[in-house]
Amino acid sequence: MAKEQSKRQELITDIKTILGDGMVDVELDPKHYEQGIDLAVDKFRAKSDNSTEEAFIFLEIQADVNEYTLSEEVIEVKQLYRRSISGSNNSVDMDPFELAYTNLYFLQGGRIGGLLTWDAFAQYQEVVRRLFGGHLNFKYNQNNNKLTLMRRPRAQENILVQCFMEKPVETLITDRYARPWIRDYSLAQCKMMLGEARSKYASLPGAQGSVSLNGDALKAEAQAAIEKLERDIELYGSGEDPLTFVIG
Repeated sequence: MAKEQSKRQELITDIKTILGDGMVDVELDPKHYEQGIDLAVDKFRAKSDNSTEEAFIFLEIQADVNEYTLSEEVIEVKQLYRRSISGSNNSVDMDPFELAYTNLYFLQGGRIGGLLTWDAFAQYQEVVRRLFGGHLNFKYNQNNNKLTLMRRPRAQENILVQCFMEKPVETLITDRYARPWIRDYSLAQCKMMLGEARSKYASLPGAQGSVSLNGDALKAEAQAAIEKLERDIELYGSGEDPLTFVIG
């Protein structure tokens, strides 16, 4: 947490410096800078796939319970992997070293029958999982983080969940590709807030006449920067994986 605060504070210091703090009075409060960073992170999470990462987590399912609550960081569940079938706790996974020992072809030089045995056993595993409940049908609701199994579990067992999770904020603000985008978008939001405040009055009285404010100019710059940054995400400019070949 301390590291996150220090990196976040460095980001706020960068934004203040770019706005000219120290040379002129910047009327933004600390909460405005925090709000600008929060808006940038929210937009980056909504638009960029660089804000997520693939992960594998273990889940212990209970007998007769088919609804589970996952962590708030989990945004998509891709697949569930079991070690048992048909409610049994007996594993159908193979030990490659035991298989190599029992396969006589491995003990004879120049023979390749061991690879055939391994492939046959792998196909056997896949067929057994398909026929006897090795694959779990499920539904995941990312709004309430509820994972619902379509079939009632018969026994307690541990399963492996392949999912996609949100990267923590401290990871995003230190990422070499995400940090510049978040800094620039936060700066644009701060300019927008500063422009809204300054545009309430066209000018202020001064010693030698009225002093004009640049509220409208700040808002125009901020809007142009926001549009450019959102276009950069569409062009994979902030660390996203580009599209591959599309057939059909």
